Amino acid sequence: MASLQFEVEHETAGPALALAPLIRRYIGYRYTGLCPGTHLGLPSPDLTVVLSLGPQTRLASMPDPRQRPRAFDALVGGLHTSPAVLAFDGEMFGIELDMTPRGARSLLGLPAGELGSTVVSLEEIVGRPVRSMLEALVEAGTWPERFSLLDRFLSHRLDRLQPARPELEAAWRLLVGSGGTRRVSWIAREVGWGRRHLHESFIAEFGLSPKELARVTRFHWSKEMLRRDPGSSLAGVAAACGYYDQSHLTRDWNRLAGGTPSRWLRTDELSFVQDETDTAVPGLTA
Repeated sequence: MASLQFEVEHETAGPALALAPLIRRYIGYRYTGLCPGTHLGLPSPDLTVVLSLGPQTRLASMPDPRQRPRAFDALVGGLHTSPAVLAFDGEMFGIELDMTPRGARSLLGLPAGELGSTVVSLEEIVGRPVRSMLEALVEAGTWPERFSLLDRFLSHRLDRLQPARPELEAAWRLLVGSGGTRRVSWIAREVGWGRRHLHESFIAEFGLSPKELARVTRFHWSKEMLRRDPGSSLAGVAAACGYYDQSHLTRDWNRLAGGTPSRWLRTDELSFVQDETDTAVPGLTA
C-alpha cells in the first residue's frame, strides 16, 4: 500500500494592533499524511488557545494530573509546569493563539490564576459564539482570511475584566523580560512589595509562583534555541538562558518536559516544524 504524502502548512502572524498586548501571535497549521503519534505541549510563559478546524485536539495526558484525557473543538490552557501530551492520527488542522495573562482578563474575563494548570473548553468560558467562529474559520480559504476573522471576533471581546494591579503587571514584565534570570527578591523590591505578598498575589493572578514562572521562562527560551538550531551545544544554550550549567538545564528539562532536550529533539513527532518568526521575549505588555 502506498504511503500517504506528508504535507505541511505553517503560517504565523501578529494580531491587530489593539490586540497586541493580549495575543502575541497566531499560528496556523495543517499537517496531513502524518503517521499516528504524539506531540508534547510544553510549558511556556503564554496561555494557549487552540481552535481545531479539522479533527478535534485530543489530549492523551493533561498538565494537571487530576484532569482526565479529553478531546476539544476549542480549548484554553493555563500556565503549567508539566507537559500536555497531544495524540494525533493522520491530520492536524487548526490555529493556536499565544495569549498573555492580560489577554485572559480582557478577552476571557478571568485571571490566568483561575485556570491554574487546567485545560478547559473555550466554549465553557466564551459561550456559543465559539461555534460560529469555528465554522467561519473552516470556511475561510486562506490563513490571512482566518487571522482577519480572529481579529474581528476578538476585538468584540475587549475589556471583559480590568487589568491586574500595576505591581503585578510590572513584576511579570521584569521577570519574563529578563528571560527568568532576575531574583524574586529584587523584583519584589522593584515593585514595592514584600516577597511573601508578591508570592501569594502572583499565584492568585497567574497560577504560578514567581520562581515557577522564572523556571518556565528559562526553559521556554532554551527550547526555542534548540528548535531553531537542533545542533546547538547544550552547555552554550544553558549559559545563554541563565542556567548555572548544563546539568541545571537538564534537571529543569526533566522536570518540565519529562525528559532531556536530546530526547525531545529525537522523539517528538512535530519538533521538526521550524517557527521562522522573530520570537522576541514575551511579556505582559502594558
